[in-house]
Amino acid sequence: MTTRLMDREARDELQERGFSRRQIGRIAMLFGAGAAMTQIPGPALAQQSARAAVGAVRIGSNECWAGPFAEGVAAATENAVRGNRYEPDNDHAKLFAAVAAAEGIPADCVLAWPGSSDPLSRAVVTFCSPDRPLVTGNPSYEQSWGTAAWLGLKPIRVPLTADYRHDVKAMLAAGPNAGLYYVCSPNNPTGTLTPIADIEWLLANKPADSVVLVDEAYIHWADAPNAAKLACSRKDMIVMRTFSKLFGMAGMRLGLTIAHPEIYKRMMRYDGWQITYMLPMTAVACGAASLPLADKIAARRAEMISVREETLAHLKRRGLAYIPSRANMFMVDWGPGKDPKTMQAAFLAENVQIGRSWDAYPTMSRITVGSAEDMKAFRTALDKILKV
Repeated sequence: MTTRLMDREARDELQERGFSRRQIGRIAMLFGAGAAMTQIPGPALAQQSARAAVGAVRIGSNECWAGPFAEGVAAATENAVRGNRYEPDNDHAKLFAAVAAAEGIPADCVLAWPGSSDPLSRAVVTFCSPDRPLVTGNPSYEQSWGTAAWLGLKPIRVPLTADYRHDVKAMLAAGPNAGLYYVCSPNNPTGTLTPIADIEWLLANKPADSVVLVDEAYIHWADAPNAAKLACSRKDMIVMRTFSKLFGMAGMRLGLTIAHPEIYKRMMRYDGWQITYMLPMTAVACGAASLPLADKIAARRAEMISVREETLAHLKRRGLAYIPSRANMFMVDWGPGKDPKTMQAAFLAENVQIGRSWDAYPTMSRITVGSAEDMKAFRTALDKILKV
């Protein structure tokens, strides 16, 4: 997509918000070709901490240790057989209905995406500008930082609270005229929750024309109150979800947003709605078949929690500090004199691939909670590295 192909009204709207021609050109590239997204620097778009070490115990990218539920695989297989059709059997509507039933929300609040990168970058473009910054917690998921920086918009990163929540009052103070406030809950990389009450406070006190985006990619692991119904009831809020985590569909690329339809009209004005229909029908069918499986979802969550808590208890016995988590990850503090990159290399030498660190917590590494066998291998490698 070039600026010539972007709707004139959309170009004018961007110029009125203070974007330069160069920035508008980059926005057109961002929406017009997925390849342009790779030009955003650093790890902002990295779904993995590093290239996967095939054959190793892979606990570095917050993937689920198991694949999709059997019912989802069956539905995906059925659509693969019917892959000659762009949409074999009203699959988008079935997915939206499944989300609506699971969350108790209207189906017209739901939109599906090929992953979460597009809607998150799109929200930065739609609601931020040279005069209306992006405000996030720090550390947090960096996608929005990279998009803002690539467009020449400086993100404002606000430290988490002492108990690792998003500090919504400090976020508002740091960016009183922000266009977008991004809250990841449970947060990546800390796995910690920001209470709904804090999000409601931010909504009540922010500028009326700004938007709050709550990224709930890991909410299914937490079994905690979520913001879906709240988002549907307002015109200044978005909730993001993904099937990449608990549902074991990271390689299938399926994400969701939940928002008032008026929000979508603003987000889609730059390039139309086509991106939301560029989805593999195998993934759409798999997601729709998986959402109603409440018992299996609960069982997978319970399995993860049990393994996570066993591993955290081991860290405690070893005298290592960590951040208590509500998701399928945790951050461990190696302490003085132990660089996370060195520890990452030491684990890989033991055939265990762990995650990286964040600049806000330079002595910590993020560890994904894998299967019981995976985490046993992690604990064994840890003991060997620490020379017990």
